[in-house]
Amino acid sequence: MGERADVPFRDRGSAMSDRPRRADARRNQAALLDAAAKVFVASGVEAPIRAIAAEAGVGTATIYRHFPTRADLIVAVYRHQIEACAEAGPRFLAEGPTPHAALGRWIDLFVDFLVTKHGLAAALRSDGAQFEALHAHFLDRLVPVCAALLDAAADAGEVRAGPTALEVLRGVGNLCIGAEDPDYDARKVVGVLVAGLAA
Repeated sequence: MGERADVPFRDRGSAMSDRPRRADARRNQAALLDAAAKVFVASGVEAPIRAIAAEAGVGTATIYRHFPTRADLIVAVYRHQIEACAEAGPRFLAEGPTPHAALGRWIDLFVDFLVTKHGLAAALRSDGAQFEALHAHFLDRLVPVCAALLDAAADAGEVRAGPTALEVLRGVGNLCIGAEDPDYDARKVVGVLVAGLAA
C-alpha cells in the first residue's frame, strides 16, 4: 500500500488551499474511522491494524501517524460514532413521518452503536481517566438528543410523559447486554421497550 496511503493526509499546497485541505483531511479521517468501526464490529477491537488499513485503503503508517496506540484509535472511533449518533437525532426528527417514528429510528441506531462496542471497556481499562472522559462525552452528547426526541413525541401525544432520556438510554443499554449471543436479538427486545413508551 506504501506511499499512496499517505497522500490524502499530507500537508501541501498554498495557504489559499488550507481550508479545502482541512475539509479533505476531515473526510479522509472520517472514512478511516468508519473503516475501523466496520473491522471492530466484524473482528473485535483487537483486530490487526493491517486489517483496518486494508479496509480503509491506506497504509498502516497512516493509521499509526494519526493514532499512535490502539487505545487512541478505539477512542477516536468511539467519539466519531457518538457524533454520528448525536447528529442523526435532529435529522430523523426533520425527516418524520412522526416524532415517535423518529425516536424509534434513532433508538435503532443507538442499539447498533452499542452493539459495536464489545471489548471497548476492556481495551481502555488500563486508562480509567480516558474511559471516564468518553463516558462523560457520551452522556453530554446523547442524553440531550434523546430528550429532544422524547419531548417532541410527548408534545405530539405519541408517548407517555415520565421516562427521562437517561432512563431510556440506560434501559436500552441494559437490554443490549449479551447482544453477542446469536440467539439474542437486542433490537427486537428494545423494540418492545419503544412500543411500551407509546401513549
